[in-house]
Amino acid sequence: RGDHTKLAPAIKDLRLPFREMQRSSFLPTLFDSESTGYISSEKFRNLLQRHGSELDPHKLEVLLALADNNSDGKICYQDFVNLMSNKRSNSFRQAILQGNRRLCSKALLEETGLSLPQRLIRHVAYETLPREIDRKWYYDSYTCCPPPWFMIVITIVEVAFFLYNGVVLDRYVLQVTHPLYLKNSLVYHPQLRAQAWRYLTYIFMHAGIEHLGLNVVLQLLVGVPLEMVHGAPRIGFVYTAGVLAGSLAVSVADMTAPVVGSSGGVYALISAHLANIVMNWSGMKCQFKLLRMAVALICMSFEFGRAVWLRFHPSAYPPCPHPSFVAHLGGVMVGITLGVVILRNYEQRLQDQSLWWIFIFIYVIFVLFAIFWNVFAYSLLDLKLPPPP
Repeated sequence: RGDHTKLAPAIKDLRLPFREMQRSSFLPTLFDSESTGYISSEKFRNLLQRHGSELDPHKLEVLLALADNNSDGKICYQDFVNLMSNKRSNSFRQAILQGNRRLCSKALLEETGLSLPQRLIRHVAYETLPREIDRKWYYDSYTCCPPPWFMIVITIVEVAFFLYNGVVLDRYVLQVTHPLYLKNSLVYHPQLRAQAWRYLTYIFMHAGIEHLGLNVVLQLLVGVPLEMVHGAPRIGFVYTAGVLAGSLAVSVADMTAPVVGSSGGVYALISAHLANIVMNWSGMKCQFKLLRMAVALICMSFEFGRAVWLRFHPSAYPPCPHPSFVAHLGGVMVGITLGVVILRNYEQRLQDQSLWWIFIFIYVIFVLFAIFWNVFAYSLLDLKLPPPP
C-alpha cells in the first residue's frame, strides 16, 4: 500500500486510453476483428502493460481477474466497460489501491498462513458468494467498518423486550397465552390496524422463549454473514420488507388474528439465502451444503408447524385467536423475489437490474392493495373482529 503515489499517474494514464477506446470503438476493432464482443486475456494483458507500465504484475492480475469473471481466457468488452464505469459500488481503482494481496489464479480456499480474522472473512465469503472473483473481491476489500450492526441491534432489542415482558407477565414460556399479552402497544391487532407502527413493531414481541430462541439463532447465523457481505442497507431492506409483508399478508389472509414475532424478516433472509444456494449450486463452495440446507429447512418447518399449531390452539383470550402464521409466508415471498435479486448481485447497482424493478413494482402493488384492503374490505365484508385488548 506504500505505492499509492506511484500508482496514481498510471491509473490516470490507464483511464485516458479507455475513454479514447470507448469513443472510437478502438478496443473491439483492433482486438476483436470478428466482432464477437470478446478479446483474449493475453491481448488485454498486453494492452494493460502498454498503457499501465507503472502497475506491478499482481496489480495487473487484479484488473484481469475483475474483468474476466468466468476465468475462461477471454474478456467481454461490455464487462470491461462496466468495470471502468463503476458498476460496482467500489470502483476498480479502489480494488487496485486497497488490495495489497496477490489476486492470482489460486483459489482463496487454498491460501495458507492466514490469521484468525482472515480465516473468518474467508469462511463468510465461501458461505455467501457463489463466484470466486466475488469471494476474492470481498476478502480483499472487507474492513469490518462498519460492522454488521443491523442484525445485532435488532437481536438485542428483541431479547430486551422479551425479558421485560417476562418480568411484567411473570412468564417466559408461551408468553402469548397470558391474558394480558395482547395489551402491549407493539403487537399487531386487527382492531388496532389503524395504528400503523404495529405493522413493524410486532417483531419485538414473541410468543415465548421457544419462539424467540429459534428466530434469534437463525437471524444471527444467516443474517450476520449476509450483512457482512452485502451491507446493512441491503440486508436491512430485505428484513424490513419481509416484516411489513408478513403483517400485511395477515391483514389480508387471516383477518381476525394478531401477529407477533420476527419470523417474517427471518424467513425473508433464510429463504433468499437458500434460494441463492440452489440457483448457484455448483458455484457455492460452503461445506456440507446439502446437509445444512436440510437442517435449515427442518428448523423452518418446525417453527412454522409450531406457529400453525398455536394459531388453532384454544385461545387464552377468546374470542381473539392466537397469533397468525401467515407472516412466515409473507417473508418467504419477499425472500425468493427481492432477496434473491440482492444476494445474486453482490456489489452491483440494483437499479441496473430489470428484475429488481419488476419485483419492486410487484411489492409496491401488494402494499397498496393491502392498504386499500385494510381501509375498505373489513367494512364491506361485515367481518366480526375480536374486541380490542
